[in-house]
Order: sequence, then structure tokens, then C-alpha cells
Amino acid sequence: MTSEAVLAVDIGGTKTAAALVDRDGSILASSLAATRADEGPDAVVSVIADLAQQLRSALPGARALGIGIGTAGVVDVAAGRIIGSTDTFRDWTGTPLADLVAQRMGGLLGGDGPVVVEVQNDVDAHALGESRYGAARGAASALVVAVGTGVGGAIVLDGSVHRGARHVAGDIGHVPVPGAEHLACTCGRSGHLEAIGSGPGVVAHFVSLGGEPAIRTARGVAEAAERGDERAIRALEGSATAVGRALAGAAALLDPERVVLLGGVTGAGPRWWSAMSAGFLAERIHALSGLAPEPGELGGDAGLLGAAWSAWAALERISS
Repeated sequence: MTSEAVLAVDIGGTKTAAALVDRDGSILASSLAATRADEGPDAVVSVIADLAQQLRSALPGARALGIGIGTAGVVDVAAGRIIGSTDTFRDWTGTPLADLVAQRMGGLLGGDGPVVVEVQNDVDAHALGESRYGAARGAASALVVAVGTGVGGAIVLDGSVHRGARHVAGDIGHVPVPGAEHLACTCGRSGHLEAIGSGPGVVAHFVSLGGEPAIRTARGVAEAAERGDERAIRALEGSATAVGRALAGAAALLDPERVVLLGGVTGAGPRWWSAMSAGFLAERIHALSGLAPEPGELGGDAGLLGAAWSAWAALERISS
């Protein structure tokens, strides 16, 4: 029996996940592989093709009608092109990803006709997933922020991501925040939220306070804080407070119905959530009473489900 699906892909700096997803948002099969980001665009596309082949083998009756991709980097969605990236991905900026994937995937999906490929930023894909199927479902608007290796955000309005005139709407990681002035951001400036709020930012803040340099992860700082290390407590709480304050400022600007938090740093434990919430409440204006950040519900599936939804939406536009 043939089942219709789309191929959803979530490209991270280290790992790439792929899944076959049906129209209802059910994941039929999934697979994971190393991204090979340091080998250039062709290697990344080869990983996607290999994952697609694995999924076809796992579900030989599935027919993928299109492809949705969420990827690190700034994306021109209309062109399917990467227009900005960090050094994690070699030669990623300028990559016509939609075209490359469409060329490589012809015949691999089991479908007929040209391959439909929708490419978007990974945080945007996560936000769509949470908006359609997770913590922000049913909300007319949501601010979704991922706090992990970096700090990224997305604005969802009436079920669609608002990307802005230059494709960076919602990029809260580069908002200046008090307390981060001594820390360098990945963009080359100092004092931005990402410089203190991200996983590496927690570590950098910890070291700047005289913390043990051998601790190199946010999880390590959180564990040291649980052991009573005063510098670790200050670093973790200072980082979380900065995230909360920035969220309150963004909420005052956008007035979203929901604020949803994702990413590895949000798993740092109750101390992080308590400090983040306190920072948010300290800055939240009275008109926003009742609004509070909440954790995402979908975990690692959020990006896949958001990418899949975009692929289904593209197919509907084409058929209408």
C-alpha cells in the first residue's frame, strides 16, 4: 500500500535529521547522520540524499511528494538560497540549496514530476512545528526562541513565520542586553544576548567570573552550580536572567499570544528556569500580565514537523 508523505530535513552544525511525515504531521520513519558541514555544500546534500535513501528502504511503500528543509544560516526562502552563515559550514553562504537538493533528489523520492523543495532557517522551522503541533498550537501569534549553541528567534503570525525585509526578523540573539558588555558575540560585536545567553555564552561568562577553565559546557556549569560553586551559580543565573529580560523586551514590542523556549540550554534545570522567569517578570510591563515563557513540547521533532508543514503548504499552493 502506497502512503503519501514529504521528506523533512533538519540540518544542524553537527547532525542532520530526516523523516518521512504525512499530512497529519505524523512521523512515519526517521534517520540521523553526521552533517559533514566542514566538507562543503555537496557533502551536506549527499548526506540528505543518503538519508532519503535509507527512509525509502525503511518504508518502500512511501511516496514523498516534496521536501521541506530547516537549516542553520540566514535563508532567502523565496530563492531557496543561503545568504548568511557562520564558519561551522564551509562555503555555505551563497549556496542555492533548494536547487542542489532538487537536482540530487530526482528519482530518490518515489514521486512524479519536478521535486518541490522548501528551505528555511532552522529556528523558523522549529517555530512552525511548535505553532502547528506543539506548545503554541492554536495561538494566533507566538515568539519562539531557541537557546542553545546560539540564540535564535522566530515570530509566528497567523500560522506563518514573519521573516522581515532582510530575512532576519526575530533574531533576538543580537539584541544588546545589560551584563553582557564584557563578552564577545559571534557576530563580532560585544554585549549581545547570544554572547551571554547561549551555551558558549554561559561558559564564557563563567570563565570571566574566575570559574574553572576546564569546564567547557553549559551543562558543566549547571552541574557545578548544583554542587554549590558560587561562580557557576552567578554565571548560570546571570545568563538566564539576561534571556528573561530580553524576552520581556521582545514581548513588549511584539505582544505575542505565547512565548515558547527551545534548545539545549533550556534543559539546564530549575535554577536556569527560575532565574530566566524572574528576569522576565522583572521587566514585563503590566499590560502583559499573564504572559510567561513556556517550554516547547516537541523536542528534536519540532524542526522536522515545521519543515514538513512548509513542504505540504508549498504543494497546496502549487496545486491550487
